[in-house]
Amino acid sequence: MPLFEVETDAHIIITWANDEDTATSVANSSYPNENIVRLTKRPRDSWVISKGVLGIASKSDPCNVARDCLSKAAGDKVHAIRLYMHETGTDLEQARRVIESNMVIGW
Repeated sequence: MPLFEVETDAHIIITWANDEDTATSVANSSYPNENIVRLTKRPRDSWVISKGVLGIASKSDPCNVARDCLSKAAGDKVHAIRLYMHETGTDLEQARRVIESNMVIGW
């Protein structure tokens, strides 16, 4: 069964379907108020999403880096955020989220 990529106004649906009509009906039943913008039959039977395209490609685990920064900062959240920004190049908001998330899960 072929794999189809169906793009609507707000979603991209990846589905197996016998033909384009079936793929269209899957999208219409899932998101009836959205227009189908693009319908593509994929050349293979699998789908791959690049982490780099999604902005999550990283050589190190963000949690490990955050825990290391918290350790270096002796638990000082503001200092840990600064360290995380320096080590990863992320912006203030993302660094704050990562550091606070690790503090909440019990670092």
